[in-house]
Amino acid sequence: MAADGVDLAGEARMLDAMLAPGSRVLDAGCGPGRVGAALAARGHTVVGVDVDPELIAAARADHPGPTWLVADLAEFDLGLDEAERFDAAVLAGNVMTFVAPHSETQVLSRVAHHVRPDGAVVVGFGLDRGYALADFDEHAAAAGLQLEHRFATWDLRPFRAGSSFAVSVLRRPA
Repeated sequence: MAADGVDLAGEARMLDAMLAPGSRVLDAGCGPGRVGAALAARGHTVVGVDVDPELIAAARADHPGPTWLVADLAEFDLGLDEAERFDAAVLAGNVMTFVAPHSETQVLSRVAHHVRPDGAVVVGFGLDRGYALADFDEHAAAAGLQLEHRFATWDLRPFRAGSSFAVSVLRRPA
């Protein structure tokens, strides 16, 4: 895809622009580590979590440096104290469309629990994947997250009626 000119680092560029240098980032649903690795290359401390051990093995092999952990996003607890919480979390690659049905609020709650107060949770997914944006907004609110911004792409194009993708910047209240 990179050889075809596909932008494979858009998510990381967006997060990097939002964060102070050297921030702590949770890559929730990290898969093989593409986004987390790009954030680590930009100087951030990254912990990636995914339920699939094969994808975590690939992340460890291809992207040494970040911490890659196998865990279910609906149940994980990294045991962090308040000072260790993340400055932001990212759920890229349609993560929310792959979680178990009816676990969406729990996933967002567990992710939010790992982010410091006033930290960001940034979620992107295609709107053609069977997960309605209104449902996502309900799940995010039930998880205690507030919608701050919404874009149609990771390069911050405006979200409009008819957009096929949504990138939502949520904030954990202080």
